[in-house]
Amino acid sequence: MSRMALALDRQCQLAGLPMPVSEHRFHPTRRWRFDFAWPEQRIAVEVDGAVFTGGRHTRGAGYEKDLEKLSEALCLGWRVLRVSTGMVRDGRALGYIEKLLKGSTACL
Repeated sequence: MSRMALALDRQCQLAGLPMPVSEHRFHPTRRWRFDFAWPEQRIAVEVDGAVFTGGRHTRGAGYEKDLEKLSEALCLGWRVLRVSTGMVRDGRALGYIEKLLKGSTACL
């Protein structure tokens, strides 16, 4: 687990949220995993690092693979929140997670 994923896990704990399952394998045949998941609610979080430095999630092949994974997750009924490390640092990621877990439909 990355340093930022650990930080987000700690933020969830301090906020009193239900603890997520880390590295949750969600697909019946593929080896895909979510960084964090709340399987009962079918809510997942993916923390994307290196978004400003040309990391895997922003380059062609990596981006295509992420799209495939997220599309399959949607087909299986998952809501997946993608956040950057900056969003973890400034608390926006935690705010979105809180809204999703409370069933809010207004994320703006």
